Parts: sequence; structure tokens; C-alpha cells
Amino acid sequence: RVNDRRGNLRRNGYRRRRLQLAQEVDVVELQPIAIERASQPANVGYVAVGGPTLVPFGWVDFCQRYKGECEATTAPALDVNATPAAIKRIKQINSWVNANVKPLSDKDHWGVVDRWDYPTDGYGDCEDYVLLKRRLLIDEGFPRQGLLVTVVRDEKGDGHAVLTVKTNKGEYVLDNLDDEVRAWNQTRYRFVKRQSQTDQNAWVELGDPTSAPLIVSR
Repeated sequence: RVNDRRGNLRRNGYRRRRLQLAQEVDVVELQPIAIERASQPANVGYVAVGGPTLVPFGWVDFCQRYKGECEATTAPALDVNATPAAIKRIKQINSWVNANVKPLSDKDHWGVVDRWDYPTDGYGDCEDYVLLKRRLLIDEGFPRQGLLVTVVRDEKGDGHAVLTVKTNKGEYVLDNLDDEVRAWNQTRYRFVKRQSQTDQNAWVELGDPTSAPLIVSR
């Protein structure tokens, strides 16, 4: 019962902070972002998707602590409709989260090697930025099936997490290391795996087969 009470307190605190974050995004004076023709290229394309693969431990652990965020339901694949207004809002949220969350490793933050969580205290590493951007976009009405937590390798081969926004005009990447929302093929990452569009608790391989990093931590 004590553990249940602690869990309820943590979830209630998270809900209050999430609402506060959403309100801050709504009222903050965001820098105007021009929507240029080049931001919506017609031939961005899509990363090659392979078969099922192992679910990252960080996601499994996150779902144990936030069960309501990981409902085990399937849904038809659905892309984000890349209208100018949608792209503008995606860019705003990406920039806002990058500016308002300070980078901090899981070891320094939680005392563990890898923990996926919402950065409700204002600190986090790559996957925490991803989770918050995803949640804020879902709260804005964007389809969950088009907002995919993605594991990549950087130029050094280190693990990193980004949010893939799968739209009807191609796939874009939201990255805590870059305020620009870039087409997936304009990044220097090697894409490893991500959530399935139809089941957020199932993960699929991306591109050429490669070993997945044990942790993502940038």
C-alpha cells in the first residue's frame, strides 16, 4: 500500500507538471518561425522499415512507471498531415523543449546508467526530451502513430534517441542537439530502430541491420 501511495503521488505530480508544461507552451512568446517551401520538400521520403526487434529496456521501464502512457492497444498506421500550421507548431514545440530542458545524464540525474522519464524537473537527456515532445504533440492533437521514439547511432557510433515525425510528405527528426527540424536523410545519424506505427509497444528495425546501442544518453 505504501508503494501504491508513492506511485499515485508520483503520477499525480507528473500530471500536474505535464499540464503546467502544456500551458507554458501555449502562453510562452515563441519566436516566429517562417514556413518556407523548402521546409516541406515533396521528395523527403521514408526510412526503410524492417522486421520486429527488441524493445529498449528504457521504454519497458518507463511503461512500468507510467502505465497509462503505454496502453497496449493497436491502431491503424496514421501519418501527420504536414500542413504549414502543423509544421510550424512542431517546430515551436521542438525549440521550446530544447530551450527549457537542460541536459543532464541519467547517472547524474538518477544515479543509474539509463532511465527514460519526463523531464518535469527541467533536466534530462536525449530520450527525456523525446518523451516530452511526443507527449506535448499528442496533447495538441497530433496522431500518436506519427510520433515515433527512435534509436539512432551518431557519427561516433554512440547511441542517441530522437523523435521521428512521420508525415504524408516524408519523415522529419526532432533532436535535442539541433533546433532545426530536419528531414531524416538530412541528419548524419544511422537509424537503428523505432516504435511501430500500429503498436507503440512493438519496435521495428530501420535501414540496414546493425546492433542496437545498449543505452542512449546524449
